[in-house]
Amino acid sequence: MTKTRSLWLFIAFLVAYIPSTLAQPNAQVAQKIIDQLEAFRSVYSKGMSQANMTGALPFFTASTRFMPEFQKTLVGRAPIQIYYTHFFKRFEIRAYELEITEITDLGDQVLEIGQFQEELQLKNTETVQSISGKYMQVWEKGRDGHLTLLTRAWNYNQQLAIEEELRFEEISGTALAFQSHLPIDSPIRFELAALNDLMETTITEHDAGIWAQFYADDAMFLYSRNPTYHGRKSLNDFLKIHAAEMPIFEKLDIRHDRIDDLGTYVVEYATHIAIIRKGDFSGVFTGKDLRIWRREPDCSLKLFRHIAMYN
Repeated sequence: MTKTRSLWLFIAFLVAYIPSTLAQPNAQVAQKIIDQLEAFRSVYSKGMSQANMTGALPFFTASTRFMPEFQKTLVGRAPIQIYYTHFFKRFEIRAYELEITEITDLGDQVLEIGQFQEELQLKNTETVQSISGKYMQVWEKGRDGHLTLLTRAWNYNQQLAIEEELRFEEISGTALAFQSHLPIDSPIRFELAALNDLMETTITEHDAGIWAQFYADDAMFLYSRNPTYHGRKSLNDFLKIHAAEMPIFEKLDIRHDRIDDLGTYVVEYATHIAIIRKGDFSGVFTGKDLRIWRREPDCSLKLFRHIAMYN
């Protein structure tokens, strides 16, 4: 065997065993991180089951962002506490289960994805609703390894008969879609602004083929009133159907108010304003998205994990 061939075989051996620069979900996640996420899951599940979130409050900070379905964004421990106070006044929680399904170490942050099931009874009625849903949480790593909850976003797997009851108008949330967007003053902001501009056109034109190209082959889309779509075929099939059934967009404006560039991963907090019409119906709607983009080996930026909620 020649020296050149031996060298190439040695390089091939190294490539086969050196971990990919693209971190894999649930792979090489420190046990300390897993333990902290499990601790929160336990406390949160207990709090929901007992209609008392006191035990979970230490995990929330003045900058923790809650992105509930059918509700304006809540920022800070006090608004979050008020949200749960109103929630427990309106609903009796008959059962609640929470499961962590995926953990990804993003570098300075950690992404957690999971699913939940609950039975809610609207108080003073006989109405009991069985609900299933999904969530994404972003945690920030401290220097000591302690995790701080940055964001919790969730939606439901199906259309619900009690959607209006899940909206609390008396809570002072923030419709971030009407707030100022980030100035385009850095390469990553420039890149995402361009991608969002193309996405506006793509969605407005109902072009499922281009829409699908925003997502990585192993991407996961947690869309409102739908199950989770994971992988190229699942996403392509869903976007083809979804694009065909969408209304006419008179105007669509996608913007963002926060971007965390973590290197391989980019966490984007996006919102949209949509002016739509379908038949005799027309309206103005706002929504919010938590998007995790990933820098691919060819340097393109692709959506890796994405959850979307209506306000």
